[in-house]
Amino acid sequence: MPLPGKPLDKKDSILALRGKIMQNEQRQTPPSAAPVLESEKNEDREKSVLFVSRKPMYTFDHVVLSESVRSQFQTLKSRIANHRLLYDDWELDKIDPQGRHVAFNLYGVPGTGKTMCVEALAHELGKEIIDINYAEIESKYVGDTGKNITAAFRSAHTSGSVLFFDEADSILGRRMTNVTQAADHGVNVARAVMLKQLDAFEGIVAFATNLSKNFDSAFVRRITQHIEIPLPNEEGRRVLWEKMISSKVPGRETLQWDRLVFESEGFAGGDIKNAIVNALAYVASLESEHRQVSDGVFLQEIANVHKAKQNVGSAPIIRVKEEIIDQLQSNVNPELFNDSN
Repeated sequence: MPLPGKPLDKKDSILALRGKIMQNEQRQTPPSAAPVLESEKNEDREKSVLFVSRKPMYTFDHVVLSESVRSQFQTLKSRIANHRLLYDDWELDKIDPQGRHVAFNLYGVPGTGKTMCVEALAHELGKEIIDINYAEIESKYVGDTGKNITAAFRSAHTSGSVLFFDEADSILGRRMTNVTQAADHGVNVARAVMLKQLDAFEGIVAFATNLSKNFDSAFVRRITQHIEIPLPNEEGRRVLWEKMISSKVPGRETLQWDRLVFESEGFAGGDIKNAIVNALAYVASLESEHRQVSDGVFLQEIANVHKAKQNVGSAPIIRVKEEIIDQLQSNVNPELFNDSN
């Protein structure tokens, strides 16, 4: 600014003119210019809605588990219920200073009931659940993943809910060492934030995945308990068939359970459910006098599920044993690789 009484030179005149123009623009700014800030507020409110807790829908009565798996859940519940005894009286805090939180991971093939188990545990603990689907958050808020993770942990802390990350391999995957793009850097930052939040959290975090081999080793160490939810065995499949087909279904008493159990070998609970839903839907389409289930109806749907598992989705990875490779190599004629030929 020029001194009082000093004449304005050309430079000072330009600066003074710019100042007046800016003052006029500020006075003339209409009220309608504010929606940018309002949209940011709406975005923040929309993000917070993503992390609303809900009541669990299932109990352990809805899940068919082997005794060994139930025993692991009993251990998990004991750690939560007896935290003060374990960490204060028995001084586990000296070897596990991060024991303020309980983090567990359920892994196994799709359809075995991992999500239902998380809900059943939350129900027994009298807690609600906050569901986090990493893929949806990442696609909707590109670049803000770290902030969203922090907000999710904050919401779980405030509400005392179980924080549940489904498809956890998306967020717990291996960090990238050869970062070539901004997106790669964003992934590493998000995982670093996840590690920090997990260490500082004083609640219950649940993970579920079909691809546990993709986990970064840093997360594997921080998750205290990994519980495999395997495919049901013969006894488990029988329980599933008998529980899922209601006594109100006409013709249920004629079913040969042994046959259904045998033909559905290799099925997850979700596969059996799909077969039952489609079979009953077919029976419901018949005339009322023919609405009776039979073995044939269910066997047809079992065959359909087998066919879909074989032909739909990713092809299975074929692993060849080393001894077979050695045998094949020993049978190769070395003259085939002779340059003189």
